[in-house]
Amino acid sequence: MQRSQLDAHLRQLLAIDRIKDYCPNGLQVEGRQHIEKIITGVTACQQLVDKAVELEADALLVHHGYFWKGEPSAITGMKKRRLQTLLAHDLNMFAYHLPLDIHPKLGNNAQLARLMAWPEPVALEQVEPEGVVMMTELPVEQSAEQLKQQLEMQLQRSLVCAVHTPQKAIRRIAWCTGGGQGFIDAAAAAGCDLFITGEVSEPTVHSAREQDIAFFAAGHHATERYGIQALGEYLAEEFGLEHQFIDIDSPA
Repeated sequence: MQRSQLDAHLRQLLAIDRIKDYCPNGLQVEGRQHIEKIITGVTACQQLVDKAVELEADALLVHHGYFWKGEPSAITGMKKRRLQTLLAHDLNMFAYHLPLDIHPKLGNNAQLARLMAWPEPVALEQVEPEGVVMMTELPVEQSAEQLKQQLEMQLQRSLVCAVHTPQKAIRRIAWCTGGGQGFIDAAAAAGCDLFITGEVSEPTVHSAREQDIAFFAAGHHATERYGIQALGEYLAEEFGLEHQFIDIDSPA
């Protein structure tokens, strides 16, 4: 398909014009016009860009792209090398941040629920944008320790941080993939027994302890591997594009 077709389709599918974000969503670096092979990955680090070049991709689709609000605007050092590689090989790069977090089917939050087989997730009310924090109720209570083990098994890695008592009964769960630790108070106010996200900050631990809500930080990268992969699989099925997901791991 043509680059402009892919750009327009994803703009509409992910409703990027309706979401205020910290970076531009969509085509961030323009490459060749015709796209047959796409590579997806979480973050557009140099290693991922180099791999996309090696695999002769036409487009790289990521969750964490470039040009973040507040970052230095000068194109030097690491930024220069990344952009130079993309431009030298005429490689398109598309990035979708919050739109990919909150998409009801392909989004990171939705895909984490699918991975964990959680029933009927709904958006936590009074949190913007809608869908950035999701919530569900388990059909049967489980202990925090049981859920910790399930999450580690599905993500295939140990949690970064866990605040809980092994015997605590969990029924209502809220989650926000990536760096969503600041939403723990909203989850506690909604009566959740457990809040799951990717990262942890020093105040998060105290919020969990003092509000009697279990808290799991499972890794920013680990919790956000699934949305961009689902997007690539969707494009492959919908348009017959060749797709490969490349996981450049990060412990954070």
